[in-house]
Amino acid sequence: MRIGPCHDIKCSNITINNQNPPWVDEIRYLGIYIVRSSKLKISLEHAKHSFHRSLNAIFGKGGRIASEEVVLHLVHSKCLPILLCGLEVCPLTKTDYRSLDFVVMRFLMKYVFYI
Repeated sequence: MRIGPCHDIKCSNITINNQNPPWVDEIRYLGIYIVRSSKLKISLEHAKHSFHRSLNAIFGKGGRIASEEVVLHLVHSKCLPILLCGLEVCPLTKTDYRSLDFVVMRFLMKYVFYI
């Protein structure tokens, strides 16, 4: 994978043990998915998916019978760190911020309307 002005050009002269390495569009580094682009860019899809998976685990284990305070505390302490892990070191666009905001607001709206 390449990042920069030549991100869409694959090098054919790189070999490891006399084999060409596979070219990928996305790599995972310390839990953050870096995407092939002309600038450093990350993918939030995996973090959002993990956030929803952790929400479902909380609701599956008793979120429907627990008090609102308990559920919101669990979401704040267990789910939000999954969504926001490592983002302080990555450049985020306005679209990325809106996407993260949408995920959290959608949870709050569903939870508020569910009660």
